[in-house]
Amino acid sequence: MTGYDAIIIGGGPAGAACAARLKRGGMDVLVVDRAHFPREKPCAGWITPEVLARLDLKPEEYSRHGRIEPLRGFLVSLLGGKPASVEYGEPVSYAIRRCEFDTFLLKRCGAAVRTGTEVQSLERRIGRWIVNGQWEAPVIVGAGGHFCPVARQLGAKPSAEPAVVAQEEEFEMTEEEARRCPLPEGFADLGFARDLNGYGWCVRKGRWLNTGFGTLQHGRLKPLLETYLHSLRRRGILQESREPALRGHAYLLRSLAQRPLWGEGVLLAGDAAGLAHDASGEGILPAVVSGLLAAEAILSAGLRPERLDGAAYAAALEKELGPRGNGRKGAGWLERLAAPLAFRSADFVRREVVEKRFLRRNGAEVN
Repeated sequence: MTGYDAIIIGGGPAGAACAARLKRGGMDVLVVDRAHFPREKPCAGWITPEVLARLDLKPEEYSRHGRIEPLRGFLVSLLGGKPASVEYGEPVSYAIRRCEFDTFLLKRCGAAVRTGTEVQSLERRIGRWIVNGQWEAPVIVGAGGHFCPVARQLGAKPSAEPAVVAQEEEFEMTEEEARRCPLPEGFADLGFARDLNGYGWCVRKGRWLNTGFGTLQHGRLKPLLETYLHSLRRRGILQESREPALRGHAYLLRSLAQRPLWGEGVLLAGDAAGLAHDASGEGILPAVVSGLLAAEAILSAGLRPERLDGAAYAAALEKELGPRGNGRKGAGWLERLAAPLAFRSADFVRREVVEKRFLRRNGAEVN
């Protein structure tokens, strides 16, 4: 059996950020992921500048390894309505391809990596975690997404949790499709359900388009998605002949997450912890933040797992990201009533939708 100082289950942004920080702190780290990288990851692939800052990564540095498209504008509407255009004179976010971004971060972290490896068993034995009977470490980090086996080990029941469900596709347009596409490069389209419970997105990345829809109302996902795709076809962004090859995923909003964050010698990070921002569903920044904080907690404990302070880790997460499990407010009846008129105003859309919900300027977070 091979021993490590820490084992991380999940090689996405949370796991890679955690592994990189632990390696810089002098620890011997193993990352285990069931997927082979590069792997397709259902996600809009939209990151804020804060993600890059937390990773100490400059756009021009990353551009040598993968596509990174500056986002300078947004088209925002209620489903069926005319989009309001919000434009900025500088990049306010970036579009990336998760298959490239996650692979880059995993290679960059410097840890030992075992991909294409599913976790078959997790045992706690004499102060050590043992994974698949092959590897052992005093501490383990669960960063394997909503269905992470480490989260289930701590008692999470994904099928019983109020998760957002989403379906999306990312595809490369033909040259002709890209030439005719009315969604400009550097723009993203957002289409909200008329009751504001869920939204669709279409993010352009050069010749690549990523489009999908997410909502807490599981039974309404299909009709809402079809309505949004119909609007994209009507506007010429999607061609009538293209049938999307949709993939599904699920995640927990931070205000609705009740699963434990920590246990004996174990911490959860990223979607495994249920940390997505309520207003936007953004998960990459919370993943990176939690991965780094988990690493700091582990480094503070040294090689003494009994000193791992899960409560302090949870408190640090709350300080950085806000309360967890405090209940989602959602849109009130007055907001829903006013939405058709408000969404016609570019000023309202810029201030209340784009900047508060998605760019989170001034630290705003809207439930």
